[in-house]
Amino acid sequence: MKPHYPILDGLRGTAALLVVIFHLLEGYYPEMPKHPMHHGYLAVDFFYLLSGFVVGYAYDDRWAKGMTIKEFFKIRLVRLHPLVILGTIIGAVAFWFDPFKDVQHVVMWKLIALTLIGMTLLPAPLDVRGWGESHPLDGPCWSLMQEYIANLIYAVFGKKMSNVVLWIVVIISGIVLTVVAVDHGDVGTGWGYGPIKSKFLADLFGSSTPGQYPNIWVAPVRMMFPFFAGLLLYRTGKLIRIPMAYTVCSLVLLILFSLPYFSWNGYYEAAVIIIAFPLIVAAGAGGTINGRWAKLCKFSGDISYPIYITHYPFIYIYTFWIIKAKPEPSQVILVAVSLFFFFILLAYTALKLYDEPVRAWLKKRLLVQRTTR
Repeated sequence: MKPHYPILDGLRGTAALLVVIFHLLEGYYPEMPKHPMHHGYLAVDFFYLLSGFVVGYAYDDRWAKGMTIKEFFKIRLVRLHPLVILGTIIGAVAFWFDPFKDVQHVVMWKLIALTLIGMTLLPAPLDVRGWGESHPLDGPCWSLMQEYIANLIYAVFGKKMSNVVLWIVVIISGIVLTVVAVDHGDVGTGWGYGPIKSKFLADLFGSSTPGQYPNIWVAPVRMMFPFFAGLLLYRTGKLIRIPMAYTVCSLVLLILFSLPYFSWNGYYEAAVIIIAFPLIVAAGAGGTINGRWAKLCKFSGDISYPIYITHYPFIYIYTFWIIKAKPEPSQVILVAVSLFFFFILLAYTALKLYDEPVRAWLKKRLLVQRTTR
């Protein structure tokens, strides 16, 4: 029987909750050097590394049992896509009724079109807020699109890669990630069509000053190393055993996300992704947990994906409220804390009343064939 890694579920929940806190703070501290959780966006890169590990754990041995690429994608779509649809619908409703948004006149048919496009996870051709997002109704969907791309690469190529080839992919993608992080000064980008200042690209194209380039191309750069490093970590089985792994690893994540910006910030964030995150996942996978802590890991793991994909439409409203109403810090704190607990409740409700029932129905309709065979 396969071992289960409950601490990894808990760490996924830790990272998701830290993302929520990061976004709540971002509404009041939009400039990252002043943000109390300066590197909170690195949670996305941590998710990718966890995903690579878990995908290898869940599917590597199924290919030899006859699983096809089509069946693999059915399984992944059933797991991921219901909440993508829900998050997009929540985003559309929140946008339409947002009293603080800058763009007050978006006709209904455009919003419906954006919603339908958002449900496919494809980048949207229309930016409704001026933020330059590729997924303007539910911003975090940009990272889900990369998750789908990672799954495609794994299904077509990754399942056949030897560890030697996988090492080569990981090393090359790690070098590219480092170059991009150092060139830009951080990796907190890749979410859309907004500009990225790049001295490297400016030099490459012969400009005398750093140019402004769309940042969406950074998204696959951020995905490639952690996803395939996670897959390699699973296949090599190099785990670390430490006491209180869940608590220690969660605390380390909080510290890594909260350290200040440095003059060598790009090197720092690349090192966190390339060195620290694999060590954290190795320690989480190698640790043991039981009792109430195990229940906490399960709960936080269960709500991690729902809270990640449903909270951001409300962050738009919250952010524009701060911009327009200019509330006192005490008001902001009260609203932010209330939203934090609301997001947890919303995630759990979405999980139990929507995600789990829909996935159960889809499994019966789409995945019963192989079971029958």
